[in-house]
Amino acid sequence: MNKTIDLRSDTVTRPSDAMRAAMANAEVGDDVYGDDPTVNRLQLVTAELFGFEAALFAPSGTQSNLIGMMAHCDRGDEYLVGQQAHTYKYEAGGAAVLGSIQPQPLPHQPNGSLALADIAAAIKPDDIHFAKTRLLALENTIGGKVLPRDYLDAATALAHERGMITHLDGARIFNAAVKQGISLRAATAGFDSVSVCLSKGLGAPVGSVLCGSRDMIQRGLRWRKMLGGGLRQAGILAAAGLYALDHNIERLAEDHENAILLATGLADIDKLVVTDPQTNILYADMAEIHCVALAKHLQNRGILASVSPHMRLVTHLDVSRADVALTVSAFKEFFRAAYRH
Repeated sequence: MNKTIDLRSDTVTRPSDAMRAAMANAEVGDDVYGDDPTVNRLQLVTAELFGFEAALFAPSGTQSNLIGMMAHCDRGDEYLVGQQAHTYKYEAGGAAVLGSIQPQPLPHQPNGSLALADIAAAIKPDDIHFAKTRLLALENTIGGKVLPRDYLDAATALAHERGMITHLDGARIFNAAVKQGISLRAATAGFDSVSVCLSKGLGAPVGSVLCGSRDMIQRGLRWRKMLGGGLRQAGILAAAGLYALDHNIERLAEDHENAILLATGLADIDKLVVTDPQTNILYADMAEIHCVALAKHLQNRGILASVSPHMRLVTHLDVSRADVALTVSAFKEFFRAAYRH
């Protein structure tokens, strides 16, 4: 059976044989009772890595973010967030629908940040007519872009000065830390909570971890139960996360290198406009007329991609340097044939 090269997302990674072995051998208990030793260890290890008092394992990043926002905010509060942020655009409106937390989306700057002036201007005065601006939610990386550390210092300081709480959607914070060559603690400094994904670049099949203060995580535990995230013998899943933390962080640099190789190869095609990737995500713009035929061409060669006029391509631990070369060759073959006729 020929290998499929899947560039749709880094969520498509599959657990390695060694990770599966760790899962099979995991010591387990009932996590709703707090009795699963492997879940407890994952929570302790993750909190320590990021420099927080406590942590909470959740089935998904969407749930982890929602638990964090609901633990921080009351009904009728407001959170400031980017228009392209996952917590606003791609989580089914959960904060508003389930948490009764009003989003106030702000435009992104070219580097993915929210302008400090826009943040300051969006903070509402203490007036009964307005929702209370309670939370600033940022995302790093966002669209593969790494937010500068000095910007994060300034943004979190501004929020705290104005009496707000700060939450980081760190679905790909490991990529950001590796790219910047800094510790995980440094990467999340200034935030009151962070949600980190284990099922993207780190290759675990399931799971995210929410980190914060002990009090905040205790509140989050109640929300997790209400949202249906209380699992029983979840140590089988937590073991995959522990393996990922032990083995798959530093190797993210390989994904970043492969993204650069992919972007460099595709940039040779004059019908594509390709971004320079900072981490493992790049974008290629093309005429819409090519999309259906290109998707079929790639699929016939065992390559899966979400082909669109603004196409995202994602490298990960299941994409090798050889896979990148095959992908570039397939793209070039398609466009040579398309313009030969």
